[in-house]
Amino acid sequence: MAREDFWDHPEMTTGVLKERTRLTHQVGAIQKLSDELSDADVLLDLGMEEGDEQSIKEAGAQLQSVAKGLQKFALDRMLSGEDDPKDAIVSINAGAGGTDAQDWAEMLLRMYLRWCEDKGFSTKMLDLQEGEEAGIKSATFSVSGPYAYGYLKLEQGVHRLVRISPFNSSGKRHTSFASVAVYPEAEKDVEVTIDDKDLRIDVFRASGAGGQHVNKTSSAVRVLHIPTGIVVQCQQEKSQHRNKDLAMKVLRARLYQLEKEKERAQMQEMYESKDEIAWGSQIRSYVLQPYQMVKDHRINLEVGNVQGVLDGDLDPFMEGVLLRGME
Repeated sequence: MAREDFWDHPEMTTGVLKERTRLTHQVGAIQKLSDELSDADVLLDLGMEEGDEQSIKEAGAQLQSVAKGLQKFALDRMLSGEDDPKDAIVSINAGAGGTDAQDWAEMLLRMYLRWCEDKGFSTKMLDLQEGEEAGIKSATFSVSGPYAYGYLKLEQGVHRLVRISPFNSSGKRHTSFASVAVYPEAEKDVEVTIDDKDLRIDVFRASGAGGQHVNKTSSAVRVLHIPTGIVVQCQQEKSQHRNKDLAMKVLRARLYQLEKEKERAQMQEMYESKDEIAWGSQIRSYVLQPYQMVKDHRINLEVGNVQGVLDGDLDPFMEGVLLRGME
C-alpha cells in the first residue's frame, strides 16, 4: 500500500484492503488476548498476596474470557481455504411443505440475520420473494465480515422443521423444509468472464411492499446466464440500474463458485445440490413438538435450547463441523 501507484487502480485495491483488514483483525485479536491474560495474571497475584477472594474470582472470570477468545481465534485459523476470509452471498429457498415451508424459510432468514448481527457483520438484502399467505419463497442477501464465507458455508444444505402447524386448524404436526446455499463473493480483481451475448436480461415490476414507485415502474431485474442456466434477480432497490448491478454481483459470485468447484471436482457436493429439498437430505433438524431439540445430523450434536438457536446461536454447530473436519 506504500507504493506510489497503489491508488491508481481502484479496482485492484479492494482485495489488498480486505487482506489488510483480515490480518489487522488477527494481530489485534492476539494482542487483545495477550493483554487480557496479563491483566488476569496481575489481578490473581494481587488477590493471592492480599487474600482478596473477590479479586481472585475476577481473575478467574477474565481467564475464562481469554479461553473463549483463544477458542474463537483457533477456529478462525482452521478456516484456511482460499475463499474462507471473503464476504458471502446467502440464498434461502422454501422447499416441500407449502405455506409452512415458506414460513420456515423466513424463520431461517431471521436466524441468520441475527447471527450476523451478533458477529458484527453487515448484511444487505439483494432479493426477497414473499409467500402468498405467509413467510417467503426465497431470499438472497450479502454478508460482509471477517471469514463470513468460511463460517456460513458450513450452513449450506437442507434444514428441516417439525412443529404443530400454525396454518393447519386440525393442530397436527407438520414437517417443513428449506435449503440454504452460500457463495463466496467474487472480488473485483478476480477475473470472471461474462459475455453479454450469454445473458438474457428481463425487467419487471417489483412485488411486495414498496409504495407507489413499485406500482408505476419496472425496476426489478432478472438475469439468465444461458450457458449455465443460472438465474438471479434483484428487486430491492428502486433503481433498475442498481438492481442490475446487484444481480450481476450475485451472478459473478455464483459463476466464480462454479469454476472453483469444477477445479476441485466436487461440483455435485457444494454447488446447486441435486438433492430434493425434502426428506432424507437435511443437514439439521429443528423439532418444536412433541419435544424441543435441534440436531445436526453431520456431527450428531443435539441442542435443547431451540429458541436460542433460532435467535442466532449457531456457534456450537459451526464449531462442531470445523472440529470434525480436523479429525
